[in-house]
Amino acid sequence: MFQKRFRLHLLPLSEKYYQFPLLGNAVTLSDGVQQPSDATIAKLVLESDPLTLSEALCMPTIQWAPELVNRVLKRLWNHGPKALQFFKHLDRHPSYIHCSSSFDHAVDIAARMHDYNAAWALVGRMRSLRRGPTHRTFAILGERYAANGKPHRTVRTFLSMHEHGCRQDLNSFNTVLDVLCKSKRVEMAHTLLKTFRSRFRLDSVSYNIIANGYCLIKRTPMALQVLKEMVQRGINPTMITYNTLLKGYFRSSQIKEAWEFYLEMKKRKCEIDVVTYTTVIHGFGVAGEVKKSRRVFDEMVKEGVAPSVATCNALIQVLCKKDSVESAVVVFEEMVRKGLCVPNLVTYNVVIRGFCHVGDMERALGFMGRMGEHGLRASVQTYNVVIRYFCDAGEIEKGLEMFGKMKDEPCLPNLDTYNVVISAMFLRKKSEDLVVAGKLLMEMVDRGFLPRKFTFNRVLNGLAITGNQDFAKEILRKQGRCGRVVRRLKL
Repeated sequence: MFQKRFRLHLLPLSEKYYQFPLLGNAVTLSDGVQQPSDATIAKLVLESDPLTLSEALCMPTIQWAPELVNRVLKRLWNHGPKALQFFKHLDRHPSYIHCSSSFDHAVDIAARMHDYNAAWALVGRMRSLRRGPTHRTFAILGERYAANGKPHRTVRTFLSMHEHGCRQDLNSFNTVLDVLCKSKRVEMAHTLLKTFRSRFRLDSVSYNIIANGYCLIKRTPMALQVLKEMVQRGINPTMITYNTLLKGYFRSSQIKEAWEFYLEMKKRKCEIDVVTYTTVIHGFGVAGEVKKSRRVFDEMVKEGVAPSVATCNALIQVLCKKDSVESAVVVFEEMVRKGLCVPNLVTYNVVIRGFCHVGDMERALGFMGRMGEHGLRASVQTYNVVIRYFCDAGEIEKGLEMFGKMKDEPCLPNLDTYNVVISAMFLRKKSEDLVVAGKLLMEMVDRGFLPRKFTFNRVLNGLAITGNQDFAKEILRKQGRCGRVVRRLKL
């Protein structure tokens, strides 16, 4: 599993060397030249020596365009250091200049790794090249600060936009409200709305965001208060407002109130849309009312409202959790056969999770193999589900085999993947398994992930108990470099 990384020889680039990126998938351009695919370029970045990467990226066979760069960055998403290395090497390209969307991807990756200095340096670079920063750039920074438990930095980032040549407007204000609400800082967002309502001409979007925030934390009475405040200020509720409140009732397990609200919407001749139906189908299903869920789905089709893929996914998920995976598969096959909607990644992941839950791993893997029928490939979430269930069932070797397959895809593991596999290494209490856990821990840190202190200490304890003190000391040094508090452990 832990293969040595292939390193390119530090020799002058030759014609033979240029052939390497063309191995695997390639795209033929209009002039007949073969352009390496994003997967091939990502593989090159992952396996190359940083000293030769700049020259490799300047090869005449690669015609750089923003779309290609963004696809490569997405491929490298779960290996932050390599993604930023690729971005920075390409930033020195003699004829290509990064566009604002590529900068935004790089800012997002740096901030996800908690390297805010690098993120703000990229913002400065954008400005020097007149590529931004844009409203999207600040939305990304604000979202990362909130996700990392720094909501006040989210607000300060919004307030500092004009200092970086980007003027605040209603859209950017609504974005910061949304970021705060989705990170459960709803009261902070509501206070901000009241503070700035004289500066920005608030619209239904602003109030819908706050109402949705209160629904997320299961405070529907406050969501209704926001609706009342919205009407008092002369802003008419929209269909999104009603759907938000409907979802809030279901989320708070107020099933009776949700149904009454739904009937009231119909009584008032609200234009019941696909989102409304999907909300009711999912809400009843989560509450265990599978028959009602199916009945609403049938009513929807009868009313001539075409189900979206989200609607089908909601029904399939309900059947997997509350009825049977066989019933879910019937809906899946019917959905494909009748052309109701094309299954997406979520559809497959829901069915695969359903098979895993009942222990039918063979059929789960079979559905993974079918993804290609709809132009899809297994995502990191797909692998995480399968690996988790293999490990939970005690089939550690099969879990590790799936982990190894991710590297062949390539589908880079994320933080959840590493946490699942590292936890599994403790099940058998074998010395060699704990060495694997240590190596995985080192690998995830090298890829820009910041493990919890609990994970570090658990691996340290395991290695110390099984006589791998030297390796534990190496991890302690790594822990110190990550900024984690070094545990006082005598080895």
